[in-house]
Amino acid sequence: MRGFDVSERVTAPTLWLLLPLVALGLTACGDHSVLPPNADIGPTPQIVKPVGSAIPRVNIAPAVGWPAGETPIAAEGLKLTAFASGLDHPRNVYVLPNGDVLVAESAAPPKPEDSPGLFGFVMRRVMASAGAGGPSANRLTLLRDTNGDGVADVRGTFLTGLNSPYGIALIGNQLYVANTDAIVRYPYKRGETAISDPGTRLTALPGGPINHHWTKNIVASSDGRFLYASIGSNSNVGENGMAVEGDRAQIWQVDARTGEHRTYATGLRNPNGLSLSGNTLWTSVNERDELGSDLVPDYMTSVKDGGFYGWPYSYYGEHVDSRVNPPRPDLVAKAIVPDYALGAHTASLGLAITANSRLPAPYKSGAFVGQHGSWNRKPLSGYKVIFVPFAGGKPAGPPRDVLTGFVDAKGQAKGRPVGVTPDGRGGLLVADDVGNVIWRVTGK
Repeated sequence: MRGFDVSERVTAPTLWLLLPLVALGLTACGDHSVLPPNADIGPTPQIVKPVGSAIPRVNIAPAVGWPAGETPIAAEGLKLTAFASGLDHPRNVYVLPNGDVLVAESAAPPKPEDSPGLFGFVMRRVMASAGAGGPSANRLTLLRDTNGDGVADVRGTFLTGLNSPYGIALIGNQLYVANTDAIVRYPYKRGETAISDPGTRLTALPGGPINHHWTKNIVASSDGRFLYASIGSNSNVGENGMAVEGDRAQIWQVDARTGEHRTYATGLRNPNGLSLSGNTLWTSVNERDELGSDLVPDYMTSVKDGGFYGWPYSYYGEHVDSRVNPPRPDLVAKAIVPDYALGAHTASLGLAITANSRLPAPYKSGAFVGQHGSWNRKPLSGYKVIFVPFAGGKPAGPPRDVLTGFVDAKGQAKGRPVGVTPDGRGGLLVADDVGNVIWRVTGK
């Protein structure tokens, strides 16, 4: 969102004095959810009327980390261990064919033109309290469990010198890493514990001084010909002007050999999670803010080649967002309704769809979703890992909790789940970027 451009007229001491007052004002304003539980989840979520506000609701769960001896709570029939701890903001996990686990330790790059002014200053301070601040480690770490006890006993730096990395994909003997501004390709040998090759830039990705949604994810097509790359918007709802959104809020199809790319789907505000169900591409999308605690539901959806999903002109099909000028009724008429809502403001980032997770029923065939958690909803939403069962390649029932307990009784975040992936050995790996842990979920 565009900040109030008054920073040049306010001294630094004044900003520090204003910070608690502005933060208090942000927290006090806004609305409260009125929907029954789970009404904003599923194939036909309830879409309420928007609640307008000059200043959005801010309801932060301050990041405190895990007290000694505490962990998330696994659902009945499941158990939890810490596969690795003491990491530096682990955002995503990727399992190599030999069972080695790569972890993208990453935080936001510098974004000097994202939300300038006093309002932006306050929002950055508030978001930092939620665990979203700090320098980026800019590396991939390798974890290996040599004795099969579910805990990594080998750890080492696999790749360094990256730029806010997130997405990872292996095609044959080529490893692809999505930095915030480019996809880079590296030669890989099975079992190696580090790569020293500087890599080759495959294709540039939209970055720049705004870079509002900085994480770029990738997934390889089933035949290995293409990478699909997710690129989030440069704003909440186009308030920075549509000129800076030209290559944003979309998914690219990238030739894994040449780097040539084309737009695959558009109108996706922040399509962070990417996964395949058979040959069908799926994404989990973070929707827009400032329309109230019950709008707009984040969602996961199958992605149609050439499809348009509404952003910024509409949401959940043809629900027009009146804040966007000029309007585009021609595009609204084409907006595809997503397949499955995941709840408003849940920040559903991680997505892993599997036909056989090797976890016990009912967690075998379906989608695991890492819900990073809300910052502008009352009450809080997300802050858990859920499972949505699939049948015939589609969602087929209500979600089930897999991991909960990330928020304590005081409303503080002990952890925040992000990337999720089955490890091929009967476990589910979950990256917790506030707890700095990779959790492993298995059957009891």
